[in-house]
Amino acid sequence: MRVKELAIIYRTRLDLPAFDAYQSLATPRQAASFLIPILGQEATEVFGIVCLSTKHHFIAWHEVSRGSLDTTVVHPRDVFKAALLVNAACILGTHNHPSGDPIPSPDDLELTRRLAAAGELMGIPLIDHLIIGDGRYYSFKEGGRL
Repeated sequence: MRVKELAIIYRTRLDLPAFDAYQSLATPRQAASFLIPILGQEATEVFGIVCLSTKHHFIAWHEVSRGSLDTTVVHPRDVFKAALLVNAACILGTHNHPSGDPIPSPDDLELTRRLAAAGELMGIPLIDHLIIGDGRYYSFKEGGRL
């Protein structure tokens, strides 16, 4: 499958909220308004990435992993494989906390550190990591942890 075909498959998922494909997702608030409808009602923890262009416009949504009530396994290779396939300039990592509390755990902090380091090495920066919970969000960027 060619890269362009793959990007179209990701972009046309039926469960994505309606949005303007040229709308920027550069700020945590903009990204959260896009992600809360996707992850807000999940009963298990889901980690995904939003692949973005150089101007932080949406390219693709990719669900990387789906786990249990309070954990999911995320490997940097799976995250960046998807980003490479759609020619993303940068990515936004995100996951939900089914408990409703978006405060990051120590595992969340470590994952963010690993993804940021891998992104720097690969030239696809992790611009933020948002945790979604009960209609609220936590941004690592706003929290000064990224």
